[in-house]
Amino acid sequence: MSSTVHVVRHGEVENPQKILYGRQPGWSLSARGQEMAQMLGEWSKSINLGALHVSPLQRAQETAAPIARAHNIAIHTDDRLIEAANVFEGKPFGIGDGVLTHPSAWRHLYNPWKPSWGEPYEEQINRMLAAIFDAKKAAGDKDAIVVSHQLPIWILRSAIEGRRLIHDPRKRECTLASVTGVHFDDEGLISGTSYSEPAVHLLPKK
Repeated sequence: MSSTVHVVRHGEVENPQKILYGRQPGWSLSARGQEMAQMLGEWSKSINLGALHVSPLQRAQETAAPIARAHNIAIHTDDRLIEAANVFEGKPFGIGDGVLTHPSAWRHLYNPWKPSWGEPYEEQINRMLAAIFDAKKAAGDKDAIVVSHQLPIWILRSAIEGRRLIHDPRKRECTLASVTGVHFDDEGLISGTSYSEPAVHLLPKK
């Protein structure tokens, strides 16, 4: 039967110093991020949900909690949904004053196709695809929701849609608390994608 795995990006994180938090533990949602999570819980009520698989990082687990409560379903933690590894993790990443202004960082930027500063794109695609197929299997004849992070979600979608993997991070279509739908046909093959922003009214103004 056809079904969808809804790939959710976590809500806003409390991060006034604009640190690239990456895979670091302990980064929680901001007050606005908690509102986004509640909105996702409401959004999810229209879904016939059979599985909820979530990145182990705190911000993703907090985002998934209202969905779990709305459906009385357990959160299954899947390490394959984690954020991409990055050598700049833990450093400030603000525009004009972040780590990339320092010459010592430039040696990590030689190959944007890989990318040379972090986890290879192909590895991200492979682990995300494996996690999504497992979530689909766990959901049976229902839909699944997985909660992950912007870069792995965007790279996954780019691969499915046949876009090149090198990109401008400012142009990723994967806002906070957004939902990238991965749709499967009757034979269990990926048939397409979709994109929505259930918490668009809560997004920070640019």
